[in-house]
Amino acid sequence: MTSEQEREPSGRSATMVTPKGAPPPERAVTELLSLSGRALPLLREWVAAEPGSGVARALLLLATGDGLDDRTLKQQLAIAHRDALSAGERQASLVYGVFLRTHRQYRMTADHLVAHFARWPADELAGLLLDAFATSGDLAYRAHGEALVERQSALAGPDSWPWTGWLAATRAEQSRVREAHALAERALTLHPRSGVAAHALAHAEHELGTGPASVDFLDRWLAADPQAIQLRHLNWHAALQSVACGDFQEARRRADTALADSDVGMRAATNWRLLLVGQEPAGRSDPAQLRELLAAPGGMAEVFHTFNLALALAVEAATDELDLLARRAADDDRPEYREVLAPVVRALAHLTAGRPRRAVDLLDAMGEKTEGVGGVRVEREIIQDTLARALVDAGEPARAAALLHHRTTTRHHHTYEDLLLTARPAAR
Repeated sequence: MTSEQEREPSGRSATMVTPKGAPPPERAVTELLSLSGRALPLLREWVAAEPGSGVARALLLLATGDGLDDRTLKQQLAIAHRDALSAGERQASLVYGVFLRTHRQYRMTADHLVAHFARWPADELAGLLLDAFATSGDLAYRAHGEALVERQSALAGPDSWPWTGWLAATRAEQSRVREAHALAERALTLHPRSGVAAHALAHAEHELGTGPASVDFLDRWLAADPQAIQLRHLNWHAALQSVACGDFQEARRRADTALADSDVGMRAATNWRLLLVGQEPAGRSDPAQLRELLAAPGGMAEVFHTFNLALALAVEAATDELDLLARRAADDDRPEYREVLAPVVRALAHLTAGRPRRAVDLLDAMGEKTEGVGGVRVEREIIQDTLARALVDAGEPARAAALLHHRTTTRHHHTYEDLLLTARPAAR
């Protein structure tokens, strides 16, 4: 392990840094930017104390909007926007951005953020909406969002822990892993409870294959805030580190205890990795639930969500249903469904049916187009895993080894990659 991986990085403490005596708005904003489990009660306290604050109401809706019906959400946001207008243009702009984001208008949210940051550079609250660029499904938007983060971080300066955390996440996605690691540690030094920085560190340490060291940090960091917004997602990262170093029992235990039934994507991503290296999966998804999710209006609304459902079907070796989903995607008007998702799902169907050569032909031809499936690097990496397994099963281990060379030579723990290159079929 390198010295960077061995040492206990500065800032990796569990100390809370928000002054307890601070007023509700300041505490609520700090906890929300930290992605803390304490944010929601503080936001409610803020709204109760200042019912006429449009920003407070909008931030509460940003945190809770997924659980509201569309009518209630629009009604409450209309009130928030009216109140924000009386407070000033920046507040009104921020609330309008929340309106777009909560209604899943990702490209419009991204366009709005460009204009917002032009007028109010490095606005930290507006940074809460930055995921709209990556979630838009457009690679050009994603690149534009990364450039925007770089500019706003430079304007904010190195002592801004929120922007340092967002820049760390951007660098991790750009494969600038060492830089991402250093930035995440700096953000955690400035503010040990930064959820964005902790997440960025998890991404960087996935690329470095730090294994138990990363798991230990995540467990200690989460122990200080058992209600952290990213609780289940960071536990998923810990499960992936256990997979990386070959502790498959621990990966299954964590998936079964830390992930909810609704975490279909994270469960599927863990289980498919386990199956690719011949390991028993953790608790599986209910096939009836998968069918319901695919049939629901949101089943084909976002490409990455549909991809996760396809992975869950692959775990169940549901070849016929994967074939059907691939045909639906191929007939879709959206290019990311037709040109990216359809061949990926068809490759999954071939692999579950024992046709690795056909899976290789499809995935090998796609190259970097697989980025169009959405998600982040850690999530999309599973497509490369699938291609490596298909290559080995098709009798081309040398090509599989070349495909994973950058991982086996740079990751300290890579038992998972070694097993991907082992000539044995995935368990079904």
